[in-house]
This record gives sequence, structure tokens and C-alpha cells, in this order.
Amino acid sequence: MTSGHTTALDDPVSESLRGHHAGLGRRLGRAATYLPGVATFSSVPADAEAADWADLARLLGRDAFADMFSCPAPPPPGWEPVFVLDGRQLIWPGSSRPDQARAGTGTDVVELGADDVPQMLDLVAATRPGPFWARTHELGTYLGIRDGGRLVAMAGERLRPPGWTEISAVCTAPQARGQGHAAHLIGALITRILARNERPFIHVAEANTAAIALYERLGFETRRRVTFRGFRIP
Repeated sequence: MTSGHTTALDDPVSESLRGHHAGLGRRLGRAATYLPGVATFSSVPADAEAADWADLARLLGRDAFADMFSCPAPPPPGWEPVFVLDGRQLIWPGSSRPDQARAGTGTDVVELGADDVPQMLDLVAATRPGPFWARTHELGTYLGIRDGGRLVAMAGERLRPPGWTEISAVCTAPQARGQGHAAHLIGALITRILARNERPFIHVAEANTAAIALYERLGFETRRRVTFRGFRIP
């Protein structure tokens, strides 16, 4: 399915750090990484040479964790594998708005900001949707649903390669599941993303079959399989 329109999704971390998120990252040569507290993701080109890995090591520091997201380039000898995770990348198929009957209706959605970070971190700790830090909300818009003043569900925008916005941190507190909150939040984000003439995409672990089923029910389509990898710098 790769085309001129979707090639930015082949290296979404680097494309984001070159564009929308340039102010939230650091760059040395062809290596780039997000600022601490924003995200752990780092990037080197697919054809990375020893000098590129050396630049990334300088950016991150000795014994640091290099979260390479879906970068396929093999690291130098001595970079110790920390994790390998099979996943997939799904994309919204076009410019059509989500079907609200499938996305969920009738729940008030609020926009989250810096004052909400403690509750956002508590929800992430309870649900483990993926990497989320104190400044991750600066990557884009984050939406939430409250019950009695307590944040019980959220989802937001993460990577921003040209023409695309990633939906991420989709999570619902255990006591609030089964009410369509995730679908409602994703639908609200899709509508916002399409309104600025971008298309939504999502990354998900292959083992998370329930999430994949939800995304496909909402209308997302698999673009490609990916492998998420992280390494410890010697």
C-alpha cells in the first residue's frame, strides 16, 4: 500500500522531528530524539552508518536507553537489545468522517492540558497503553472523559509526520470499560484530524487483539506490520 502519500509513515519519528515536532526534539547529524519527558523515541536513517549511531549515542549519553520505535536499521555491536515487540500500523482509509454509530455517542469529551497531567499519569499507570510521560501531552491534543471529576478514559495525538497524525494513549480505567469511551474519543480525534486536512494513523502491538478489533471496527485498515525495538547504549 505504500505510495507517495504514505511514505512519510515509513519513518514517522524522524519525519515528525523534522517537521511539526522540531521544537520538541534534538538533532545531531542524521540522528534525532525527543526531549526528555516528552517521548523516548529516537531515529536514525534506514541506511544508518556508524557515524549516525555515534551521533545518537552522543545525544542520549552512555548507558542510555535508545527507543528506536520501528526503525529497521541494525545498531552497532555492543548495543544491548532491551525489547523487541511485533506490531502493526493502521491508517484511516480516506477523508470520510467516522460513523458516530460505530464510534460511540452521548459522552462529554474534555480537552486535557498541563493541569491534568497527574490524573493522566495515574490513568496510564493503571492501564499501560504505552509510553507516556509528563510532557507527552505537548505532542498534540489530548481528550478525556471524566466520571465524577475523575479521569476515566483518554486518547490523544502523538507522532505528526507530514499529512498525518498518530492517535495514541488510548486507555480506559477498568471500572469504566464497556461503555464505548475509547471509540468515542477516537472518533472525536479523527474528526479533528480530518478537519485540518490530515489523516489519522495508529500503531498497536500485534498481541493486543482487542484494540486491533476496535480500530478495524471503527474503519482503520492495516498498512504494514512493524517491529518496535529498544537498545541500551554501551
